[in-house]
Amino acid sequence: MTTPETPDKPKRPQQVYTLIVEVGRKTGDGLPDKAKGAALMCYASGVDEAEAVRETVAILKEADLAPLEVQGLGTLDERRKAGEEIDAEEEALMDRALQENSVIVAQMTPFFD
Repeated sequence: MTTPETPDKPKRPQQVYTLIVEVGRKTGDGLPDKAKGAALMCYASGVDEAEAVRETVAILKEADLAPLEVQGLGTLDERRKAGEEIDAEEEALMDRALQENSVIVAQMTPFFD
């Protein structure tokens, strides 16, 4: 029995999304002792923002962090169109995330009472 050939779907290109992830406390999370949680700025590759969020949350959970909320800031182009200035260092990190198809935590800001 033969099956009809299915046409190849065009592959959607990977893009890098800037995400702000709020994390809570969890044993072994590596946050400072008196911190109540933290905000992480991440650059994550994905074919869409939903995929970038899923991958980021999965990786943070593997790193013993407790993601609570994720805010998407958009792609490099979207952020520039919104008037944001992106410096060379930030753009280099975004490029690295794209080339490595990875999630990069660029900054962590702990929360204290």
